[in-house]
Amino acid sequence: QRRVYRTTTHVPWELGQIMDSETFEKSRLYQLDKSTFSFWSGLYSEVEGTMILLCGGIPFLWNLSGQISGRAGFGPEYEIVQSLVFLLLATLFSALTGLPWSLYNTFVIEEKHGFNQQTLGFFFKDAIKKFVVTQCILLPVTSLLLYIIKIGGDYFFIYAWLFTLVVSLVLVTIYADYIAPLFDKFIPLPEGELKQEIEVMAKSIDFPLTKVYVVEGSKRSSHSNAYFYGFFKNKRIVLFDTLLEDYSALNKEPAEGADGENEETKSKTKNKKQGCKNEEVLAVLGHELGHWKLGHTIKNIIISQVS
Repeated sequence: QRRVYRTTTHVPWELGQIMDSETFEKSRLYQLDKSTFSFWSGLYSEVEGTMILLCGGIPFLWNLSGQISGRAGFGPEYEIVQSLVFLLLATLFSALTGLPWSLYNTFVIEEKHGFNQQTLGFFFKDAIKKFVVTQCILLPVTSLLLYIIKIGGDYFFIYAWLFTLVVSLVLVTIYADYIAPLFDKFIPLPEGELKQEIEVMAKSIDFPLTKVYVVEGSKRSSHSNAYFYGFFKNKRIVLFDTLLEDYSALNKEPAEGADGENEETKSKTKNKKQGCKNEEVLAVLGHELGHWKLGHTIKNIIISQVS
């Protein structure tokens, strides 16, 4: 793949009518940089994991967790408490060792190619918030899982599997309504031509659409995306504001003296408008709805659970 990025310097004839050479070159160079970053970060991860195993990092962290929980009045019989301390320390270590890579990816690669919209302050505030929210979910779920393993007897793995299946389905259901809004602002897509066209397309494939939201992704990145979520007859569609030419904050002039979140978002003036026209948005959304129509989501869940 990397060789293709390096050697394909001209627009392939299949794309000749829909992509200009400047856009293609920008995309090629971006993917080349991402490929390099992926290689070195992946290599570091492998080396780090191997060194932790060879140097006894896991037993060391387990013993340290026992000492910390012991000082808090929880002896060796409190295995779940020690396990939660272990997990907290392990995720903290992982977050700290991954931080330089995340900073480089955001403020060097994404910045170089014009995608980054974050300030350093926003980045760290976001990272801390993600860590705290993750712990609030991870620690209670893990404690219940460990309890099930302790009382499950010879067939503990079946009960543990059913528990993790239920947790994963619950998280998928509540993520967009209760977790994602902690990080980004979601607003209903206003009435208009685009919303009508989305509803018509959804109806044409019997997609049970209930709401369409726009999420404020522009304060992090100028990348665009769209996704749907929800089970059974309660499906919602989410569009990134960067996907929409009429709603992208990157197309608007920042207000003078603006404070709050706008202060932390680096709005960059561009010659070309950010976002897509309605028919292009529908094409992107059509791809996502195609996953639903072809049952890819359900198939992936079944395959992963069998595995």
